Amino acid sequence: AALLKMEENKITLDNLEKGADNPAFSSLGEERLYGESDGPRGESEEEKRGEGKGGFSSYCRKALQPASKAKRFCKAHAKVLRMVVLGLLGVAYLCYFIAACWLNFQRAIALVVMTAVVVFFICWSLFKKHCGAKVLLLLSPIWKCFQKSWLWLKWLLWVALLGGLITWLALDTSKNPEQLISLAGFCFLVLFLFACSKHHGAVSWRAVFWGLGLEFLFGLFVLRTTPGVQAFQWLGDQIQYFLSYTKAGSGFVFGNTLIEEVFAFQTLPIVVFFSCVMSILYYLGVMQWLIVKISWLLQVSMGTTPTETLSVAGNIFVGQTEAPLLIRPYLADMTRSEIHAVMTGGFATIAGSVMGAYISFGIDAASLIAASVMAAPCALAMSKLVYPEVEESKFKGKGSIRLSSGEEQNILEAASNGAAASVGLVANIAANLIAFLAVLEFINAALSWFGEMVDIEGLSFQVICSYVLMPVAFLMGADWADSPVVAELLGIKIFLNEFVAYQQLATYKKNRLSGLEEWDGSRKQWISERAESITTFALCGFANLSSIGIMLGGLASMVPQRKGDLASVVLRALLTGICVSMLNACLAGLLHVPTEVGNCLTFLSNANYSSTSYTMYVCCKQLFASSVFENGTLSFTGDWAGLADNVMCLTQCCGHYNHTSCAG
Repeated sequence: AALLKMEENKITLDNLEKGADNPAFSSLGEERLYGESDGPRGESEEEKRGEGKGGFSSYCRKALQPASKAKRFCKAHAKVLRMVVLGLLGVAYLCYFIAACWLNFQRAIALVVMTAVVVFFICWSLFKKHCGAKVLLLLSPIWKCFQKSWLWLKWLLWVALLGGLITWLALDTSKNPEQLISLAGFCFLVLFLFACSKHHGAVSWRAVFWGLGLEFLFGLFVLRTTPGVQAFQWLGDQIQYFLSYTKAGSGFVFGNTLIEEVFAFQTLPIVVFFSCVMSILYYLGVMQWLIVKISWLLQVSMGTTPTETLSVAGNIFVGQTEAPLLIRPYLADMTRSEIHAVMTGGFATIAGSVMGAYISFGIDAASLIAASVMAAPCALAMSKLVYPEVEESKFKGKGSIRLSSGEEQNILEAASNGAAASVGLVANIAANLIAFLAVLEFINAALSWFGEMVDIEGLSFQVICSYVLMPVAFLMGADWADSPVVAELLGIKIFLNEFVAYQQLATYKKNRLSGLEEWDGSRKQWISERAESITTFALCGFANLSSIGIMLGGLASMVPQRKGDLASVVLRALLTGICVSMLNACLAGLLHVPTEVGNCLTFLSNANYSSTSYTMYVCCKQLFASSVFENGTLSFTGDWAGLADNVMCLTQCCGHYNHTSCAG
């Protein structure tokens, strides 16, 4: 009961202080020690100790007195000394910052941005601490007036937003009508989840609309605006550079040959490195600060309780069993709807540690980061749509949910614990890959045998998934030709795990970037860039059948008395988590902007034909489409007709790709 008493109306972090002061090192302890040493002793004891030993003790006391005085001085003036040290560090950093900008401002842009962000939050914190109450008092009359007008202002705002959204969609989809398919898929999935709702009449539409709105706005910023695209592309590049430092450790342990050729030694050490870094960030309080800020935004806008909001926000960075640890003291008193939200958040997102592994496969880092962040508000919204709150939550209206900072005593222990904790995760990933790929091969062999009994050639698990889930893939926005491959990967993610699916997606992406032929007979070797983006978002989540056991095992170990409630909501949470990833994929299809290839005339004129690329493939296809072979004469149409070395370019393209023009 004491844990539920919350004094402040905001989310706060636990005190970072741990342990207790050792009195032996305090000034009082030293004085007591000296006092005891100088106290009266029996004559016989003094005689036994001897004059030499007494002289040495006196010398030690005298030697320690300056240190004791210095320590007492530091304690008495701790605040002033702290300000002096921080001031000196600030001046030193300012000099460094000015020097970096003076020498090469273009090179120092990243440093400028990071410094500006830190300065903003420091200034905001100081402003809130010293002037926040006064500003709120000044603005209270305006706030009261706003509350009185909110009834009609709310509807006016909703109408304006809806009108603006419809207008934007009409203008945007007029250029690319295929985007309407993704929009239809998005609406279909929301209606499907509403049909699966536990209590249709109790749905909190505020949480649903705000969650979907935040998801859409964030997706729009990341995928459509120039600052968003550049910022997340830069962030993705920095993460790739950061993860490349793993080679220093794995190369020393395993050797460069193994980390370049063997998957286990190439990818799994990244999980160890990332887990170590995350543990350090938790010790420093950085992750808690980020989680608190994100959860505050979701809680204020969507009206959800702080416990479920904190867990879902934590899922952006950590896994499905680690995020509930943030709210472990409160799990026993949470409602079934709140537990469903916690589970949905775990199923709909991926952990930062495995994200590093997917990036090492070649999956786009910016898309993975965007998908994980977009999933948080969407998961909370869809959770409240599928399992609305019908009980009275003990945490409604409360804000002071405390986050612990771990039990590590220093940063080295945090790094060591993070690396050690990842060993189980790495072993789990390796064991799952071995088991699932072996089981998949066995299932395919069995299905092929059964198919041959009735003259069906090539029957496999992937083929079945490609037919069953093909309509879903098409509704997400994939082209009809790409839909079987997207459906196949989606089936592998749901019935096996996303690790295997991302590995296969990386193979398709590598084939496309290498400039291979799209079709090898009847088999597709790669999918379009748009289908890749949609699939990346659709696979981003732990929502698969094997995760049910992980989720139940993790939560049941924290609250064994709630096993029945956990088991009753886990399947709904799994379905919701799967649909959240699909909703993100629909938004990716709706907001996707195709990458411009560039001027193919210039590219082919200056190209080195010793190797192929996706740009070469596209340009060669354009050249093939413009070539006309009639009555033994080869001619070209459009811009290609004016190219002096068009025949030479065609010959070079025919060396890599097949076309009817090459036969002539």
